[in-house]
Amino acid sequence: MLEFRDVSFKYEEDEEPMMTDLSFHVEDGEFVSVIGASGCGKSTIFRLINGLEKPQKGGIFVNGRSISEQKNYSAFMPQKDLLLPWRTIEKNVCLPMEIMRVPEDERRKAARAALEQVGLLDYAEKFPKDLSGGMKQRVAFARTLLSGADMLLLDEPFSALDYLTRVDMQEWLLSQWQDSGKTIIFITHDVEEAVFLSKRIFVIQDRPFSKMEETIVPMDYPRKREELKRPDIADLKERLISKLRRKDGE
Repeated sequence: MLEFRDVSFKYEEDEEPMMTDLSFHVEDGEFVSVIGASGCGKSTIFRLINGLEKPQKGGIFVNGRSISEQKNYSAFMPQKDLLLPWRTIEKNVCLPMEIMRVPEDERRKAARAALEQVGLLDYAEKFPKDLSGGMKQRVAFARTLLSGADMLLLDEPFSALDYLTRVDMQEWLLSQWQDSGKTIIFITHDVEEAVFLSKRIFVIQDRPFSKMEETIVPMDYPRKREELKRPDIADLKERLISKLRRKDGE
């Protein structure tokens, strides 16, 4: 689905590159997470995938074709829900379809179907101020789904939520992913969140980095939170935390 081939990138204001000769791939329909310290380059990877930044070297490919030749191949969901307060929930969800000039009756039908999918159809005529934080993130996810992209880039979408809401949203997201068949790339600082959600986890330890260490999570889907207490999973979490701390201790 996604492939980085020997990608190097440097911000103009930085003295050294963010990444050099980075190569990795993500399979179609896979759920992967990227973890690492703040400023290590996680969000830069998303900016490169989206085409907001251009690599100085190498190429980025989706379904075997360069992203420079494509449009609407990925959709981005940021940390904040970014719902427009003056629009109803339905009209917020319709926004990507408006940009694509989808006819109004088709927009309304698709938006209501998406809201039903995320359990918020009864709130279609409400406004963002009427929803809780978790509900707003579900609306933001519905809007992301309606972009039409098969690859979703989620940048710490639950980090601002309280613990119990975040746990509920993680379980909800897994069910949505399994139903949709989309490819999800998920950025998080939360090791347990990455373990619970992902098939594979990429760890960024250095800067500049030329590789991301890959960890396969030995749990099948559907998942139950009780599995996080398994001795092998608890050990996996500790190993990942140790990798993130290693750089600070050097």
